[in-house]
Parts: sequence; C-alpha cells; structure tokens
Amino acid sequence: MYCPNYNKVSPLSTKTPLRRRCYGFILCERRMVERVIYGIKEWMADEMYSENDILIYGGGGHAKSVIDLIRASGQFRIVGIVDDGMDVSSTVMDVPVLGGADQLDALFARGVHLAANAVGGIGAPEKRVAVFERLDQAGFRFPALVHPRAYVEPTARVADGSQVFAFAYVGSDSTVGFGCILNYGSITSHDCHLDDYVNLSPGATLAGGVSMGDCTQVGMRATVNLNLTVGSSVRIGNSATVKCNVPDGTIIHAGAVYPPARNPDTQGGNHV
Repeated sequence: MYCPNYNKVSPLSTKTPLRRRCYGFILCERRMVERVIYGIKEWMADEMYSENDILIYGGGGHAKSVIDLIRASGQFRIVGIVDDGMDVSSTVMDVPVLGGADQLDALFARGVHLAANAVGGIGAPEKRVAVFERLDQAGFRFPALVHPRAYVEPTARVADGSQVFAFAYVGSDSTVGFGCILNYGSITSHDCHLDDYVNLSPGATLAGGVSMGDCTQVGMRATVNLNLTVGSSVRIGNSATVKCNVPDGTIIHAGAVYPPARNPDTQGGNHV
C-alpha cells in the first residue's frame, strides 16, 4: 500500500517509528476512502446511461435477491444502489452504493429511467409503497422482473414493478398486480387475482381462484384454499392454512388454521 509523505507529517517528529507507522496507515486509509468517494461522484457526474440500465433502491437483504434476479434475467445492467442508510464507499454484491434518495433526480437526468424496489416491507408494506411513490415522483419506470427459472403461463399477466423469483409459478389466467413479490417456490394457481403490493413468501401456495387485496402478505408454506377472497393488508403467518374468506386487516398467526375451530360444548360444533 503506497501512502505518499506519511513520514513528513510534522506531529510525528517526536513519536517513535512504530507510532509514526501506525499514524501513517490511518492517514492512508482515510485518503483512500476520500478517493473512492470522490471517484464515485466524478463517475456519476460524467457517466451517461443507456435505456437498459437499472437502479436498485434499498441495500438490505432483499436487495441481494433482487441483484441476483436482475443478473439472471440478463435484460438489464445494474448501475448502483440508492440507500439513505448506507455509506457511499460501500458495495452490495459488487454493486456500488451511489448515495441516498437525493441522488435520484441527478441519475434520472443522466439517463437512468428504470428502477427496482428492493425494500421488501415484511410486516410494514407501507415502506415498500413509499419507495415506489418516491421513485415515481422522480420519473422512474418499474419493469416486471421474472427469473428465467420461474414459470408464468402464457395467459397469466404480471404487472410492472412485480418480482417473480426462481421456481415461482403463476397459473393460467391469473393476474399479478403492481409491485408484488412472488418469492422462491411460491405457487399462484389458475384464475387467481392479486392486487397491488402482495407479497408471497417462499413456498406459499394459493389454490385456484383466490383473490387477494392490496398489501397482503403470505408467510412461508402458508396455504390459501380454493376460490377464497382475502382482503387488503392481511398478514398470514408461516405454515398457516386459510379455509374461508378473510376480512381486511386480519392477522393469522403462524401455524394457525383460519377460521379457528369452535368449542363444540359452547358454540354448537366445529367450524372448519
């Protein structure tokens, strides 16, 4: 590692050689970080982008899945990540962090017009919705991202902004709304209708004819039975089983059967 002039710093003149060397390395590391930040800013100022370049908003765990999804699709080039909580000098799976949301307008002006929302919003779908709204205000478009090892039937329709991961299945005549997440191995059977921002966790299964409202989240290996209607902002826990229609805002805990069985001694029999 080359760090010019580290022995010329006057405060070191009275220090031991070891302390001079340690102080020199600290200065060198700081200068390297400053050069990286400066380089990224210069690159952003000079770089002009193409129509297939895409920006990722959010640098957490879901971002890693989105990066692999985009790379597997082979349709887009990832230019970087925008995240208010990450250092500009950092990377996620070799994708550079370009800064926070204050960079969106500049990136759009330089030709980046596509974006992928990498905020999963588990337990708080409003956070994912807010990201879409912020990106939309800046003018970005949101292509549907479908993994080449997912299977979407020819008569199914997947709206913009949705993400369909490996081994997910979307059945015949089904519709998937804007901004949905259909995670690894999830099954959306024939004639299902998912409104916007629905999130199916890995292994979730919807039988045929299921309708699901905005911002509903379905946990891992949960099952929703045939021809049911599930309202908006419903949370279905991991491995739960849904056997009847579900009102808006209902929370079904992990492993539960909905509706719960009635006590035959007090309510006249079981409800299944």
